[in-house]
Formats: sequence, C-alpha cells, structure tokens
Amino acid sequence: MTVRILIVDDALFMRTLLRDIFEKQGWEVVGEAENGQEAVEQYRRLKPDLVTMDIVMPEKNGLDALWEITSEYPEAAVVMCSALGQDNLVLQAVQYGARDFIVKPVDEDRLLEVVHRILEAPEAER
Repeated sequence: MTVRILIVDDALFMRTLLRDIFEKQGWEVVGEAENGQEAVEQYRRLKPDLVTMDIVMPEKNGLDALWEITSEYPEAAVVMCSALGQDNLVLQAVQYGARDFIVKPVDEDRLLEVVHRILEAPEAER
C-alpha cells in the first residue's frame, strides 16, 4: 500500500523539500496546503495517511487546523513541523492530538524516523 501524505506549510520551499524527502521513500504526496483552512478542507477530501503541519500560517494556524482535524478524525496522524520549538506549543500540539513535533530546519533522518514510527504503529496506537 502506498503511503499518502498531505503537506501543510505556507513556504513553498518547505513544501518542496518535504515532497522530495517523501517521494524518495516511494510515498505519494496527495496534496499541499498553504494555510490551516486549506489543510482542513484537503484532509476531509483526501483522508491521507499522514499530515505534516506547520504552526505559523495565514488564515488559520496549524494548531487550530490540527484541533479541527483531530476533533473530527481522532485517528488522524499529524506531525507538527515548526521553527517554533517552544515547550508550550509542543505541549498544546500534543494535547490537540499531534503524534510528534519536528523542529525546523527539518533533519531528514529525524523526520523519516518519526514518520516510520507513526506509520508502523498499530492502527489503534496512531
């Protein structure tokens, strides 16, 4: 089964970097969103296996989008990616249902380690 990923970040270069990392793994990037509102809409439509989500974005930030997605889809596997590695944001993201938190600049090995761990977890643990 092909892993289907939604990338959410307002920076095109970041979306491109993540897309390249995921596609090298043979995974399919089924969508990209520039803000939290687009993320929620695309999640509902695409139901990806995994989402990478920035925090600071226009229109709707990543924490609000995470809350909306996980409230509607508790099984959603969302990894937060942000330059803001502040403890309060990490804690809030986990409380809202994030599976993990990656600090930018993204380390490819760390990202892949996190994604593999989430994807390999039994469905009940995701």
